[in-house]
Amino acid sequence: MSEPGGAGPAASGAIAATAAPARVPRLPPARWRSLLGGFLLDVLLAVLVMFAALLLAGIAWGLWRGIALARDGADSAAITAALGTPGALAQIVMTLAGMSAVALTLYFLRHPASAEERRHSVARLRLPSTWAWAAAVGLAVFLGSSLLGWLAGKAGIEAEPTNLALIDQALQQWPLFLVLFAVVLAPAYEELLFRRVLFGRFLAGGRPWAGLVLSSLAFALIHELPGASANPPLAVAYLLLVYAGMGAAFAWLYWRTGTLWAPVLAHGLNNAVALAFHVFG
Repeated sequence: MSEPGGAGPAASGAIAATAAPARVPRLPPARWRSLLGGFLLDVLLAVLVMFAALLLAGIAWGLWRGIALARDGADSAAITAALGTPGALAQIVMTLAGMSAVALTLYFLRHPASAEERRHSVARLRLPSTWAWAAAVGLAVFLGSSLLGWLAGKAGIEAEPTNLALIDQALQQWPLFLVLFAVVLAPAYEELLFRRVLFGRFLAGGRPWAGLVLSSLAFALIHELPGASANPPLAVAYLLLVYAGMGAAFAWLYWRTGTLWAPVLAHGLNNAVALAFHVFG
């Protein structure tokens, strides 16, 4: 079973912990179908909620921008021409709205935790070993990603993450908000969705390795969807490998420590170090 601890106003009480389960007998086919069916339903619901949240956020931004332009005296033609693509801040806010809506909806609807589980999560967070594992995995993920990037460069693979241009733009205009988003908010909601809900289903069902593979694949695809960028196939394969490796490391950390706070901390540390190297490196 897994349990939450909390991560901010909306996610308070939703950060989960899961104690490593004991070995269980081989699952019958019906149980496997149940686990896989639940996972696929989670993914489908995540896609639908994300689409709806982004659509509503886009409409809200369009209305706000249109009203602001109208107050400045722009006519309808000028407003239509000026809307264009949302800026860096608007895109980050829309992404945050979509991800938080997905994570919280699936958590409360599909995989909520009890009060006892939440207490267990906090107890595990207080252990020095939890902090040590979180720091070790966070740094190991950054170093591993850097090594893969170096090897890819030596092989002539030029890969640019889909969100790199957005990050650079946000760094110039809204650096503090970008740090808050990348180091605190995004790790909390992503871990809640991919580790607590998607991986947690298989962990609670006694099949953590299957959950580790499937949830890590989903984590990779949400960050680098093939065909959604100008990256060539080898570059896409490299980015998917990096993101899947990150997802697998965070899932293992969740399983190892028994609290979702550990991968949240490791994820935030990785993002903080990567952002620092991007700015100062």
